[in-house]
Amino acid sequence: MMQTIFLFALAGFLASFVDGALGMGFGPTSSSILLITGLTPTAVSASVNLAKVATGLAAAISHWRFRNIDHQLVLRLAIPGSLGAIIGVTVLSNVDGQALRPILALLLSVIGLRILARFSRQTRGDIADKSPDVDPNVIPPYNAYGVEFAATLGGITNGMIGAWGPVVTPFLLHRGLQPRYAVGSVNTAEVAVALTSAVALVISTGRDGFNISIVLAMLVAGVIAAPIAAWVIRHIPAAPLGVAVAALLLITNARELSIWARLDKGPYWWAAYVGVFGIIVMTLLVQRWIARRR
Repeated sequence: MMQTIFLFALAGFLASFVDGALGMGFGPTSSSILLITGLTPTAVSASVNLAKVATGLAAAISHWRFRNIDHQLVLRLAIPGSLGAIIGVTVLSNVDGQALRPILALLLSVIGLRILARFSRQTRGDIADKSPDVDPNVIPPYNAYGVEFAATLGGITNGMIGAWGPVVTPFLLHRGLQPRYAVGSVNTAEVAVALTSAVALVISTGRDGFNISIVLAMLVAGVIAAPIAAWVIRHIPAAPLGVAVAALLLITNARELSIWARLDKGPYWWAAYVGVFGIIVMTLLVQRWIARRR
C-alpha cells in the first residue's frame, strides 16, 4: 500500500511540475496514470480536480510572486471555464464508465498530439519573450479575441479528464501572449475551474470509489513541485519538457486504445508503441531542423 501511495505522490509531483512549467499537463498526465490503475473515469476526474485545487493555489501564489499573471485575463478565463466544467462533468456523469474509457484515452492522445505540435515549433509568444526590447515586467499587447470560447472548451475537457492547460495555453501563445503570462494566468484561472469540476462531480456522483489517500498523496507532492516549476519556466527551455509530456500521454493511452480496437495481441500490440516512438523522433528532428534554420 505504501509503495502504491508513493507512486501516486510521484505522479502528483511530476504532473504539478510539468503543469507549472508548461501551463498544461497535470490533468492529462495524472488522468492517464490513474486510468491505468482501474479507477472509474468519474473517480479519476474527481481525484485529479481535487488535487488540482491545492496545487493550483500553490502555483498561482508562485506565479504571482514572480509576476507571471495578467489579472484581467484570469477573470476572462475563470468564469467561462467554470461554466464549461459543469458541462463536462454532466457528460461524464451520464455516460457508462467502461464505454467512456476508450473515448477518454482517445481524447488524451489528441491532447498529447496537441502538446507535441505546440512544442515542435516556436510561437510568436516565444519570440516576444526573448526580444531584448521587451520589458519583462510589462504585459505586451496581444490578440485576445476568442479567449472566452477557448476557456469554455477547456472547461469542458477539464470536467471530463482534467485537461485545461493543453486547450487554453496553446491558444494564448498563438495569440501572441508571452509564455510566462500565458502559463501564469492559465494556472491561476485553473483553480476556479478545478474547484467547480470537483464540487460538481462530488455532488452528482458522490465519492464513487475515489480514494482520499490518492488525492492527498498527489496534493502534497504537487504543492512541493509548484514553486519549483514557477522558477523553472524563467530559466529552462520548455520544448524538451513538452515533448516528454506528449510522449508520456501517447504511450500510456496507446495500450487502452489497442485493447479497445482488439489489437492487443501479437505484433499489433507493439505497432502502436513503434508508431508513438516514430512520432516523437520525427518531432525532435523537426525541432532540430527549425533551430538550425533560425
